[in-house]
Amino acid sequence: MNKNDKWEQYRLAANTVRFLAADGVQKANSGHPGLPMGMADCATVLWTKFLKFNPQKPGWLNRDRFVLSAGHGSMLLYSLLYLSGYNVTLDDLKSFRQWGSRTPGHPELGCLPGVETTTGPLGQGFANGIGMAIAEKMMAQRFNSPDFSLLNHNIFAIVSDGDLMEGVSFEAASLAGHLKLGNVVYLYDNNNITIEGNTSLAFSENVAQRFDALGWHTIAINGHNYDEIEGAIQAGIDETEKPTLILAKTHIAFGSPNLQDSEKAHGSPLGEDELKAAKRNLGFPENEKFYVPKEAADLFRKRVSELVEIQKNWQEKFFRWQDNNPDQAQLLDKMISKSVPDDLAEQLIAAIPERDLATRASSGKILQKAAELVPGLIGGSADLSPSTKTWIDDAGAIEAYHFSGRNFHFGIREHGMGGILNGIAEYGGWIPFGSTFLVFSDYMRPPIRIAALSELQTIYVFTHDSIFVGEDGPTHQPVEHLAALRAIPNLVVFRPADSLEVAMGWNFALKHRTGPTALILTRQTLPNLKRTNDFQPEDVLRGGYILSPESEEKLDGIIVATGSEVHIAVEAQKILQEKGKPMRVVSIPSLEIFAQQSAAYRDKVLPANVPVFAVEVAVSFGWHGVAPNSKVKVIGIDRFGASAPYKILAEKFGFTGEKVAEKILSWM
Repeated sequence: MNKNDKWEQYRLAANTVRFLAADGVQKANSGHPGLPMGMADCATVLWTKFLKFNPQKPGWLNRDRFVLSAGHGSMLLYSLLYLSGYNVTLDDLKSFRQWGSRTPGHPELGCLPGVETTTGPLGQGFANGIGMAIAEKMMAQRFNSPDFSLLNHNIFAIVSDGDLMEGVSFEAASLAGHLKLGNVVYLYDNNNITIEGNTSLAFSENVAQRFDALGWHTIAINGHNYDEIEGAIQAGIDETEKPTLILAKTHIAFGSPNLQDSEKAHGSPLGEDELKAAKRNLGFPENEKFYVPKEAADLFRKRVSELVEIQKNWQEKFFRWQDNNPDQAQLLDKMISKSVPDDLAEQLIAAIPERDLATRASSGKILQKAAELVPGLIGGSADLSPSTKTWIDDAGAIEAYHFSGRNFHFGIREHGMGGILNGIAEYGGWIPFGSTFLVFSDYMRPPIRIAALSELQTIYVFTHDSIFVGEDGPTHQPVEHLAALRAIPNLVVFRPADSLEVAMGWNFALKHRTGPTALILTRQTLPNLKRTNDFQPEDVLRGGYILSPESEEKLDGIIVATGSEVHIAVEAQKILQEKGKPMRVVSIPSLEIFAQQSAAYRDKVLPANVPVFAVEVAVSFGWHGVAPNSKVKVIGIDRFGASAPYKILAEKFGFTGEKVAEKILSWM
């Protein structure tokens, strides 16, 4: 090694990262070698000089967070984790993209220690990082003391042209600049290449000026010049009042003689001959695969040994902080564990107002009690809290320099809100919720899907849940949205019929740790339902239960319904029973939870060979399988709504007790 070149060991380490990634893609014969090869220099400097972590304690509270928003370059992250001593093996790198491996094509939360978020759908990681930065600011404001900064770390990310083209990144970047998140340092892989060719085909804006206008600190560098990389990252860390975007001008597939700066290196292996030529070009052993020179390994080991000591020193101070601040320490433990009171359901039920309310209104009342009982519960809306009733009273708002509040003004940014919620949930300690009208859940479907895939405890409060929105008309009246949300695996959709079911819905969401929950709430007032003497509130948590049993042993049919249609089903039941047709009414606030119950329970609620009539002011799709051993007819609305007062709509579309009873009689 040339001792006069202070960066020579770093260059060797970067080439090691570069070719571990390229070898992994080549062995899989699938993947994206271009980004890892282009960003290896920036990533190596970041990981060996700045990033704060401890591979022996991957969950260390005060670690920096690293987000590979450009998740198609996943082999870059996997190679860095391996070299940094995480529980990642060379065999993991060699089994990239294979069945049962720990190294999927795009990073997934939980696949490897050190992977902080699931990325790949472009722009999502960008927004996740902003959520993490907000979560850090909030946690620091609550727990840092004059003698000990419990939390003082940064959020780093590598983002791509594709991330910046997706609209979600703009939404998140706008809010980050507004909140002056100086704990954000993003490296933009400015290589001018996408799958179709040069970015000039569709992308000609001045990115620096855009981010300057959003309130960011921008720095342009040569992404292969180590002095510039080091200086820019340090400047980003030093800038504490603005998020930083480092525009690193790089070459995709750096070092490849024939594919550097070519779109052909974006999503396909280099090929054996070209990979050898690239290694030869950069002075790397061309016939060695997954080769790690001792000098490169030493650089990473040296950095890790420094970081282990840094973490140990922090841990000692943390123990003293716990001793000196027992109440704060207890609160922190409660938040990290996301603990809730044993009698949570009882207390939420006790908070229910006695009068009839829209379920959005009763949810707003119950939310106040939930926030009192669960200190990590935070959230906001996409500029709709007066309508969605999601403001936590006397808790203040999150603002620039002031992060002690519990309410967010997300602005009219549903997509960004969803991505930020995921980042907050991934950070830990918080149970975030976000709210908007159900019809606008379409705007945040990508992050909802990622939350479900990542098993994140996020809560969505979707109000104005049907055509009964009324006069705003079909643009604001959701009809297909319940079915669309129910189609997402691991998302629990909970549509309560009255205030008691709302309380149990919140109880479920606050305890459900392995995925998101969507609470679907009405604009219009609903009556509080009468239940049988043997009813237990826990019955609601079965997803479906007998609300109003038949009056005779003979059972001609079962009416199942959700939300605002349950009381309509009860009215129809009375009419049908007067006509000698005994009916049972079953409330099914959650099809997903009901489907998880034992066959014996489901058969008890919906006995075999008894006709089932499902009533929901939404498309009928998804209902026909609710009772596999019976014939199912659906009273739904397989068209868009109309603009009129909601009671007129109920009459015109056949959602009154009398109309439902008539329809069922015609079928019988």
